[in-house]
Amino acid sequence: MSLPPWVRADDAGTRLVVWVVPGSSRDRIVGPYGDALKVRVAAPAERGRATAAVARVLGRRLGTTVELVGGTTSRRKTFLVRGMAPLEVVRRFGS
Repeated sequence: MSLPPWVRADDAGTRLVVWVVPGSSRDRIVGPYGDALKVRVAAPAERGRATAAVARVLGRRLGTTVELVGGTTSRRKTFLVRGMAPLEVVRRFGS
């Protein structure tokens, strides 16, 4: 099974490339968006609120915590899922 382009293996687990859309009507994982995973969140893009909301949305779906490792001020962010293999991440997203 090949991995979607937004899932990347990492020595510590799995990296997720995410395109963030802040200020949406509700929080939801939209799906693939180019080589990223599009996630809409209601939180505004100020003082890290949208980033924290994306981390919560991803964490709920995966059943673990995720941490931001790249793209602090960008809409394109990279999150790390520690200790979870890429294939398990894909399975939990239902891809």
